[in-house]
Amino acid sequence: MAIIEGTSKPRTGLLIWLIVSQVLAVASLLIWLVVAGLSVMAFDSGETSQAWAFVITVWSYPIFPIVMAIGAWIAYRRRKNILSAILSGLTFALPVLLYAGLSIFSLAGFLLGGLPRHGY
Repeated sequence: MAIIEGTSKPRTGLLIWLIVSQVLAVASLLIWLVVAGLSVMAFDSGETSQAWAFVITVWSYPIFPIVMAIGAWIAYRRRKNILSAILSGLTFALPVLLYAGLSIFSLAGFLLGGLPRHGY
């Protein structure tokens, strides 16, 4: 694509990033479906405020990537490229950070405590 004088340069890389990040966000929503279905087991021991807080938190997750995706596309349309790239990356950041945190805590627990001992 030729750049005509007076127009801005092509943003193909940003467009590809937007699409890839949206695919990752949809993948996180597919995993969320499983987690949301299992979250109602928080009520197995009765209705408590902690159970309600957990279920409401889990079920409200899709709001975050949807709002970030909409904001990313609006920023892209307004040619705010950096903001668009950041918002698009945030669409799937929560599951990645959660997985990284769980991995670090699991590894730390293993390194500090060793393998669990059973009284056999």
